[in-house]
Amino acid sequence: MSRKIPLPAAIVLILLAALLSFQITYVAMMSKYQNEVDMLSASQSAYDKLNYVDALYRTNYVGDIDEEQLSDYLIRGYIAGAGDKYASYMTADEFTAYMEESSGEMVGIGVHIIYNNELGALEIISVMRDSPALAAGVEPGDLIVMVGDEYVSDLGYYPAVDKMLGELGSVAEFTVRRGKNYEETIEFSIVRAKVTDTTVESHMYGDDIGIIRISQFAENTGENVKAAITSLTGQGAKALVFDVRYNPGGALTGIVDTLDYLLPAGPIIRIVDKEGNEEAINSDDFCVTMPMAVLVNESTASAAELFTSALQDYQLATIIGTTTYGKGTMQTVVSLPDGSGITISYRMYNPPYSDNYEGIGVVPDIELPLTDELLEKNFYKITDEEDNQLQTAIAIVRGEMTVEEAKAGK
Repeated sequence: MSRKIPLPAAIVLILLAALLSFQITYVAMMSKYQNEVDMLSASQSAYDKLNYVDALYRTNYVGDIDEEQLSDYLIRGYIAGAGDKYASYMTADEFTAYMEESSGEMVGIGVHIIYNNELGALEIISVMRDSPALAAGVEPGDLIVMVGDEYVSDLGYYPAVDKMLGELGSVAEFTVRRGKNYEETIEFSIVRAKVTDTTVESHMYGDDIGIIRISQFAENTGENVKAAITSLTGQGAKALVFDVRYNPGGALTGIVDTLDYLLPAGPIIRIVDKEGNEEAINSDDFCVTMPMAVLVNESTASAAELFTSALQDYQLATIIGTTTYGKGTMQTVVSLPDGSGITISYRMYNPPYSDNYEGIGVVPDIELPLTDELLEKNFYKITDEEDNQLQTAIAIVRGEMTVEEAKAGK
């Protein structure tokens, strides 16, 4: 729940119960049949129109039609027309690159990105530590508007991502816009390197607070969070602060395993299909009982929002920061016969007890933006001592400040 989430899950087949009365079953079947007829009529009309345009072009167009390019654009156009803002089409090469990135075999500059539909750009959600991008001065919030001499808005998401990737030692050239109104333009030329995306980092603050930063939810994030908590408590941690600012989401396994370790017995996530059928994934009895807080911002998305909302639902943590991104849909990745692939939004997912936050976001218990001075600084260069959101979280979990006092700015 990667830029995401993508959160792949098995498709559940729902069978009609045999004990339903004949009348109810008949009405349901007739309704389903009529819906299929209506959908078929609508799609047939659209394809008739498309076939008509195709015939016009093949009869009258003076240029040559690139059949592969035509096919790619038809599929991209269908996805755009369907209105699935998280869906995408990938050519065979793009799909291969995507799967390699998902498996951790990545050469690049070291950034996490999402597609900003409104501005037609790649929005940098976070920058990996010890990466070429961080060394070059790339910052979270930067908008990549051009890759090489091509606009991202013309290329589309995955083609633009594909152009950002390349061979070890080659140079990624791109242009970003930065600033409150994106008025500053900066050109980068960064040598690509092997990047290791460490999704969980932890350290002690003082002798009593464990700080755990989760950059995204990979398949092994649950194991890494458990190891981090074990290490921190061994060092004397009496409370925990989780930092999921700029976390774009990730894999279903990663978020479920993480929350299973933190939550008591009960639902972790409620997955809802197109027909409204709900399936819950539940936690076992074990849970972490020490005081906890979670730091969030407007770039906390998808699985990171579920992490936040679940701890909030169980009243296990105080949430501090700004309202999150608002992505409550699940995507699945499908390989097509020619080696290309698509992602489709095919499920909604709900927190354990609260409502879905698609398009709304998770509202923190304490609304607290970073100071103006810190907003002008590279996020990864902010120290613990000057981070006003972190300092508030530490005061809360230490019991030095109440939520009401924090809200009042005391």
